[in-house]
Amino acid sequence: MKAGFWIAPEGGEEAVKILPIGDDDNFERRRKMNALATRSAEELIARCPEVARLLPQIADALAAQKADAPGRLFDITDLSEDERELISQVLGEGEVSGVAALTDGVVGQIQESVMAGLWRVRFTDGAGALVGDYLEIAAIPQVVRKAAELTRTGLEFGTPPEGAMNVMPLLAEIADRMQAHRRGATSHVINFSLLPMNETDMTFLQQTLGDGPVRLLSRGYGACRVHATGARNVWSVQFFNSMETIILDTLEIGDTPAAACAADEDFQDSAERLREIHAAYFQ
Repeated sequence: MKAGFWIAPEGGEEAVKILPIGDDDNFERRRKMNALATRSAEELIARCPEVARLLPQIADALAAQKADAPGRLFDITDLSEDERELISQVLGEGEVSGVAALTDGVVGQIQESVMAGLWRVRFTDGAGALVGDYLEIAAIPQVVRKAAELTRTGLEFGTPPEGAMNVMPLLAEIADRMQAHRRGATSHVINFSLLPMNETDMTFLQQTLGDGPVRLLSRGYGACRVHATGARNVWSVQFFNSMETIILDTLEIGDTPAAACAADEDFQDSAERLREIHAAYFQ
């Protein structure tokens, strides 16, 4: 069994493959040099005046954004292929990516840009066809919150299996915290490193909570996996070092964990960076 809360199907090392927007089809495109640094940049920018008009609007929205405020959407679904490609080159790929599953097979693919707090969110239907393409300015895209709200509001658990040690009082604690939590309140963190839990406990805990509809991956010096469980406001948050060894394994009962979210200062920094890009390449 893999250490910690999260277990891959059939004992594998990865439960879901989280890639930047576009997945394998765009792997070669992502390997290319940023178009803004190539000789073709001027020609591409000249073909995309709408992008030049859009970037200052996004920068202004970034400057006005707060982490606890509703986000701002910019619909780019109907822009031309060149325009969306140029936007991709401007945005780059930041540290956080993931997926959020909604109803009727709709999935939101999430990629943070190199400017924290500015996200690219693409929606595909059950057949994998693109149905929406958005830029969103927010601490975390709204689709993450919407998907997380599809989980169970209560937690039911029966008789513990033979050999269980601490899982029942832990489940009671989780159930109480789920009911007590209010949006915006501080999350309650359960650190498995400080709590004696045997394999039977962990298996029963996982089965009781179940899998949720949100999976996020944040890459920095190491990595952080943030997975929603099937219980409302209960998240598995695991930190790994550069050798992919787990160094902190927790459950958080609360809003979307801060490890995946942009902070107030990020928006101001991102606004300045986007304005610099606009001034350097689009004016």
